[in-house]
Amino acid sequence: MTTKKIVLILGAVVVTVGLLIAIVAGGIVAFAFYSMGNSEAATVAKDFLRNNERLKQDIGEVKDFGSIVTGSINIHNGNGAASLNLKVEGERKTINATVDMISQSGSQWRVSEASYRNDAGQSIDLLSAYDAKLLPTGNYLK
Repeated sequence: MTTKKIVLILGAVVVTVGLLIAIVAGGIVAFAFYSMGNSEAATVAKDFLRNNERLKQDIGEVKDFGSIVTGSINIHNGNGAASLNLKVEGERKTINATVDMISQSGSQWRVSEASYRNDAGQSIDLLSAYDAKLLPTGNYLK
């Protein structure tokens, strides 16, 4: 076998292994995003944002959410903390919101903080003690 053939074969093997690694890594990342976006915490965050009166005043009725939910969900000994970032598409504009939640002793997720940045770069609190409303599921903390 010539040196040229050996180099071509090794190159093909390296490219094939690289593609396999990229596919597996991409699958793991896609699964992580899918799991986070379809978690119970994400459902609670979306319900909160969909029903938040302050958010409705600013962007209109919530039409949809972006397909990628980022952030973190940590559960240890039945207690959990989650901080999720969601793209919220309203009737008038689209914003990026952050919803922080807690879960104690395996109970439902409860919103502890929620906000978004407006066009001026100001952080707008969506969970003030004065206008927070409790859903029938009891998912708001304040």
